[in-house]
This record gives sequence, structure tokens and C-alpha cells, in this order.
Amino acid sequence: MLSALDVKRKLPQEFVDDLYKLFSPLTVDRILSGMSGERYTTLRVNTLKYDIQSLMKYFRERNIKFERVPWYQDALIMKNVNEKEISKLDIFENGYIYLQSLSSMVPPLVLNPKPGETILDLTAAPGSKTTQMAAIMKNEGRILANELDKIRCERLKYNVLSQGASIVEVNNDFGERIGTKYPETFNKVLLDAPCSGEGRFLATDAKTYRNWSKKTVTELAKIQKKLFKSAYNSLKPNGIMVYSTCTLNLEENENIIEWAIKEFELKLLPITIELKESEHGLTENTKQTMKILPSKNMEGFFVAKLLKK
Repeated sequence: MLSALDVKRKLPQEFVDDLYKLFSPLTVDRILSGMSGERYTTLRVNTLKYDIQSLMKYFRERNIKFERVPWYQDALIMKNVNEKEISKLDIFENGYIYLQSLSSMVPPLVLNPKPGETILDLTAAPGSKTTQMAAIMKNEGRILANELDKIRCERLKYNVLSQGASIVEVNNDFGERIGTKYPETFNKVLLDAPCSGEGRFLATDAKTYRNWSKKTVTELAKIQKKLFKSAYNSLKPNGIMVYSTCTLNLEENENIIEWAIKEFELKLLPITIELKESEHGLTENTKQTMKILPSKNMEGFFVAKLLKK
């Protein structure tokens, strides 16, 4: 594990400077510590095919160590195995589990899709949140999972099939078009927006931060606004929308929410999930949003929940 000084030296200087503008020095130290080395492998049980008690028994029989997640009964933190080792197990091959970061599990829990509802996952690949929502809904209702990239779309189809998420319809199209094609159609919409990925930075892995720049952040914010408009247009009145990113800056997070509340008929709703790892951020013009800080267990993430008036 690298020291905070080593982490600072490796990560883009502008990114580190921005952290000090956004957070207290103590919080920046926490963030940099969370980016200093590999994170634990985390997963959730696919309740469409298996259950958490059987999964824990399976691991105990093989001396695979794990920790329960207090805020999500279907998730586990793996202690002595990595992704590669888990992907060789029969339970992985059979779609009984899904390897997924804990932070990535939060937006579907905040959206809280119910059996029988019609849900849009606007930028869905590789299908982590899509298949999680199908499981939460007990495969009752409908999920339209949209993805622009053809290769990623094939991966999405594979994961949906593997997890037995039969209520999911995979769609290959520009996310910006969905609001026009499906006006006021969905009870709930998840927009896990393409972002600069700052929350996933690891100082030990240059490919996680190599392509980051302030210019990219600005360009992504423009795309996020277009996708947000499409998501809003596709949502029924009184519908719920969750906006999330795996990044930390204001431009792609709080500023998008402030812009959206001015632009559309939206009300920000409180997020009631309590995460020990998280920091609940308050912005000047909005009420509560959630910002999860990077740690040994979790990637950095931003989540906001909104009601269409």
C-alpha cells in the first residue's frame, strides 16, 4: 500500500488540487488513502437463482472468508479471494452471484424498483445495476436496458441472460433519443451516467486515471445534461429518477443536479440509506445528495434521488 505522498505524486496534479478545493485536508487524506491500493472484491447473490444463506454456507465449506454488508443483506465483502479466483467457481458460471462494487449497488437500492413497475436503465452496460434491479423486482414488471456501444451491449445481453433476468429488454441506441421514443413511459429511471471515473482511481493502476483531464470532465458534463433531459422526458409525472456517477467533482455531480432543478420540474428527495463509508454532501441550492468516498471497501460515488413533479 502506498503512502499519501506517493499517491499524490502518481495521480494527476490538477485532480489532487481540486480535491483540496472540495474537501477538508483530513477528508482528502481519507480519499487518497482509499486510492492507495487494491480494494476488496465484493459481490451480491443473485436472488433470482440463489439465496444469501446458501451462498455463505458454500463459502464456509471452502474456507473462503467474507464479511456481511450491514446496509445490504445480499452483498458480501470477500477477504481472501480475488475476482479472478471467484470467476472460476461454479456459482459464478451458473449466474448465482454477480461481481459488483458495493458503491455500484447503492443507486438501485435508492431507486427501489417494485415488482410490476416499468423501469428504464438509460446507460446500462455491463448490466450490474440492471440485473440487480431485476432481482429486487423478483422478475416481475419490465426493464428497458439501453446501451449505445455495440460491444458493451453484447456484454449486457450476456449478463442479463446469465443472471436469468427475464424482464429485461436490451436496447442498442443513443441514450439521448430514448426520451423522444418513450415519452412519459417509465415509473422509475436510473441514469448511471458516463463519467470521468475519479472515484475508481487507484494509484497502483495507471489505466484508472491516465485519460483524466479537466477538458474531459467538461465534455462529459455536456453529455450528462443531454442524457438527463432524455431521462426526464421518459419519466412519468410523479415518477422517481436516480442520477449517479462514479466520480467526485462538482461539475459532473452537484452542478448537474442544480442545473436540472432549475431546468425541469424536479424535487430532490432525501436518501435514507445509511452507509458508514459515506459522506452526505450538502450543496448550496439543493437538499441532500450522497457522496461516497473511496476506501478499501468502496469506490467513490455520487447519488441523487429526484421526483418529477
